[in-house]
Order: sequence, then C-alpha cells, then structure tokens
Amino acid sequence: MNWQKNLKGKLRCNEPLKFHTTFKIGGPCRYFIEPKDLADLKLLISSLKSYNIAFRILGAGSNILPKDQASNKAVICLNSSYFKKLSFSGNSVRAGAGVLLNKLILSAAKRGLGGHEFLAGIPGTVGGAIAMNAGKSHESRGIGGLVIYVEVLDNCGNLKRLKRNDLKFGYRSSNLGKFIILSAGLKLKKEKRQDISGKLKDYMDFRRISQDYSLPSAGCVFKNPPSQPAGKLIDLCGLKGKKIGGASVSKKHANFIVNCGNAKSAEVLRLMRLVKNSVKRKFKVGLEPEIRIWR
Repeated sequence: MNWQKNLKGKLRCNEPLKFHTTFKIGGPCRYFIEPKDLADLKLLISSLKSYNIAFRILGAGSNILPKDQASNKAVICLNSSYFKKLSFSGNSVRAGAGVLLNKLILSAAKRGLGGHEFLAGIPGTVGGAIAMNAGKSHESRGIGGLVIYVEVLDNCGNLKRLKRNDLKFGYRSSNLGKFIILSAGLKLKKEKRQDISGKLKDYMDFRRISQDYSLPSAGCVFKNPPSQPAGKLIDLCGLKGKKIGGASVSKKHANFIVNCGNAKSAEVLRLMRLVKNSVKRKFKVGLEPEIRIWR
C-alpha cells in the first residue's frame, strides 16, 4: 500500500502483541505502527480511514488483555521521542502521552514538585493513565484531579485542546475514550524534596507489600465495588491460587491474575468469569473489569 511508504515512523506487520503488554499475552495485529511525530500521526489516521482499517492506541500495554487470535486492526503506539516530551513551567508540567509515569514523577520530584506521589509504581504512560484516571488501587482518587488540559486528536485527525470544564473523570474512567491523547498539562505543588521522597517511598512500599509483581499481569483486574475491595471479596471466595491453564489468581493479591507461563487470553477470560460468578453468588456483588479487553 502506498500509504506505508509515506510514513516516517516504524511499521511492523503481524506483530505479536504479547511483546507489548505487561501480561505477555496477545496475538498478532495487522499493523503495529510507531508514528514519528504529530504530522506522521495525522497522515497515518487519514490513511487508515481511507483504507477502512480500524485502529487502537497502545500505551505501555499495562492495562489491556488482547485476544489470542490475529487481529485485522492496526495498533498505534506513541513511543517516539516526539510523544515523550516533558516541559515544566512554575508548578505545572506539560507531558507527552508517551511519557512513562515513573519518569514524570521523578522529573517533577527533582524540581521539588509533588502532588503526584499516589501514582508511584503504576507501570503506565501519561496518556493511558489519564484515559482511565489511574490512581491508588483502593481509592477513587486519580490523575484526573491534576489535569489542567488535555491535547487530543479526534477520529478525523483534528487537533483539540480540552480544558478542565470539558473533561469528566470518574473511578477508573474518563470521557476521553473517543480521542487520541497527545499530551496533558498537570498542576503540581511545590514541596520539600525530602517530603516528596518520603511519600513516594510510602506508596512504593505499599505496592511492593500488597501487590504481586513476581509474574506478568495487568495489575488489578476488577474495579473495587462500593462495599469492599474486589481483592478481599475474591479472597473470601477462596480463589487465591485458582488456575485455569497458564492463568492464576495471585496468591498475594486476589485481584491480580498472573501469567504463570504461556497463559492464553481465553484462559484469563475464563478465570475472570469464574471469579465474577463466585463473587456474585456469595456476596450478590457484580464485579466490573478494570482492565481493557481487546476483542
């Protein structure tokens, strides 16, 4: 196709998504594309639409479960240096969608800027974190509370800046699903560096103690219902260690499903259904997925 020749970024065909997800799960996608810059991204979107090729946006792949079968869709990853820019001005920062949260946190902390500490240890990008309003696992607080504006492309390739009043953030949700997030402005606060370091350590220690990083996973699988944390409900159902194929409910954190070795997407989905049905029967509580399931 001629459109491929006009792209400046990287393009791979039939790229296995298991190489690009923290779950280490996922079959091949038709095209895996890393546009070089905004102009390249706009050209790409226009070209894909012209050829009627559906696409998805991938960040760090830390919150998704792709299917095992080959996908006819294109996957766009904003992984070039253009989408990883950070610029500070006073107590605010403009962060590209491809910036890893860890880099944002450490860069801000060096400048004595805090307010972001609750994001420590989340293995995602700024774009992905804002799209799902990422935050501490057992709290409704999320990164949306820091957002001043978000720069996006709509599905027609039009550049827009959405201000605070245009944005809606909820528990692990936002109204940004129909846009491609390019960058965001975040409001931080001036603090003593030692205070920031102390809070970062507390959050990191909490995650290390309570969460399972020993095996590939996508983090918390289900959202916490209003009654009790999902992990506690799953634990009370006696499901820690429950396995289906290569997928297992973590013995350390019951809201984690881990890949014990060559787990399939279908096995994770079967285990999720088992967990959901068990919690529904025992507690009359319906669990909702926190991870994004790519069909």
